[in-house]
Amino acid sequence: MSETVELVITRTFNAPRELVFEMFTHSEHLKHWWGPTGWTLEVIQLDARPGGCFHFRMRADENVMWSKFIYREISTPEKLVYVSSFCDEEGNITRAPFIQTLPLEILNTFTFEEQNGNTMLTLRTMPLSATEEELETFKSMHDGMQQGFGATFDQLEQYMAAKE
Repeated sequence: MSETVELVITRTFNAPRELVFEMFTHSEHLKHWWGPTGWTLEVIQLDARPGGCFHFRMRADENVMWSKFIYREISTPEKLVYVSSFCDEEGNITRAPFIQTLPLEILNTFTFEEQNGNTMLTLRTMPLSATEEELETFKSMHDGMQQGFGATFDQLEQYMAAKE
């Protein structure tokens, strides 16, 4: 495959960037919109600071997935950088439950740009320390990740609109 490993997604929200940024860093908001459509999110821990952890469980019927973010950089309200991983209940990194060749760690960089009262969100996501097979898996999932993040951002948009 010749395409790049990094996936870049942009989305403009009709909300000030301070509000959009807050939606990503406060558990009382994240639990209402983060994750795949139809899944509920339970926040186990959220310590939004460099070196801090966001540990959570997502559930849909009998399906359960554990994940965590380890924050690397937080520049309120401009930038949020974290490494995401699937994990177990105790927070130990595990393989993705749905595909064993997904990289163990993914670096995610969100930037929040003010644009006339709106916010342009840019996500740059790419594997860390991945094998060639894991890189190929990640690249093969770009379209699905675009759709998944699109649906998640739709949920964010709906949640923010309901709060107005």
